[in-house]
Amino acid sequence: MAVKAKICGITDDVSARTAIDDSAGMLGFISFPKSPRHLDLDRMAQLIANATAYTAHVNKATKCVSVLVDPDDLLLEAITQQVRPDLIQLHGHESPERVRHIRTRFGIPLIKAISVESRSDVLSAAPYEEMVEHLLFDAKPPKDAALPGGVGARFDWTLMEGYPSARPWLLAGGLTPWNVAEAVSQSKATLVDVSSGVERAPGLKDAALISQFLKAVKEI
Repeated sequence: MAVKAKICGITDDVSARTAIDDSAGMLGFISFPKSPRHLDLDRMAQLIANATAYTAHVNKATKCVSVLVDPDDLLLEAITQQVRPDLIQLHGHESPERVRHIRTRFGIPLIKAISVESRSDVLSAAPYEEMVEHLLFDAKPPKDAALPGGVGARFDWTLMEGYPSARPWLLAGGLTPWNVAEAVSQSKATLVDVSSGVERAPGLKDAALISQFLKAVKEI
C-alpha cells in the first residue's frame, strides 16, 4: 500500500498549494492559541475554502483537517458550521466518552491523537477505534511543554509494529524528509504526519521542504 502524508500546521495558501500539488493526502490547520501555527476561525475557514477550491481545480484528493485541543461544543459547532473541514483532529486529552459524544452530536469524521512513550500508550488507543476515522500516534511531549505536539519530538517507532488497528493510522512526531523512510520501515505506518519537520522556523512552513518530504514519501 502506498504511503500518504498529512502536512500539518498550514498557515498560508502557498504552503497549502505546494502540498496539494505534490499529492499530500491531508492538510492540517490548527486552532490552539499557544501554538505558533494557531489560526483564528475566520482565517482557518478562508484557508480551507481556498485549499478545497484549489484541490478541485487541479483534480487532487487532498482532505482538510481542523486540529483542535480539548474543544468544547461551542467551538466544535463553529468549526462544523463556519470552517467546514473534511475531518476534525482531537489532539488533547479527550476521553473515549467525549470522542463518542463529539462523533454522535456533530457527525463529522474524526482523528484522535494518542501521545506515545511506551507500548502501553499505543495499546491505550483501542477504546477510540470504533469512533474515529483514524488514530494518530505522536510523541508524548515533555512534562513542561506548552504544546501537545508539533515540537519535533519523536518516539521509538518500533513500538507501533503489529498494532492491530482496523483502520489506517498516522505516525507523527519528529518526522523529516531525511528520516521518514526509516520511520515507515520501523513502524509499518501507511500514513505519516509532519509539521515542524518542514519548517524553517516555528510556524513558518518551507515550500521546498514540503516538496522534499512528499517526494521522500512517494519513494518509500
